[in-house]
Amino acid sequence: MTSIVYVLGAIFALVGVLGFIPGITSDGHLLGIFEVNTLHNIIHLLSGLLGLYAASQGETMARTWAKVFGVIYALVTVLGWLLPDGNILGLIQVNLADNLLHTFLALAILYVGFGMKK
Repeated sequence: MTSIVYVLGAIFALVGVLGFIPGITSDGHLLGIFEVNTLHNIIHLLSGLLGLYAASQGETMARTWAKVFGVIYALVTVLGWLLPDGNILGLIQVNLADNLLHTFLALAILYVGFGMKK
């Protein structure tokens, strides 16, 4: 379980960093697909760093991270699908690709936090 949270943390951190690199992100789109802005990138980076830290602290912390961030990403997913302009609380902009990815991530992270056995 901790290895999964390590991988998730590393991916989130990497995506957060990539969001700041010109060429990988242009016109506010990471890889030309996902809408990002500075705050969105920082959120991904912090999510990842906290995931890496939680995994380093053992299974209990890793599971707690997965529960908390699974719920957060589920809320972002619901808001992304419900808000017609894709503006989440005036903080981040999302598009269809973001909504699909957030849906998958929320389900996967919630499974790690609540469904995965020791």
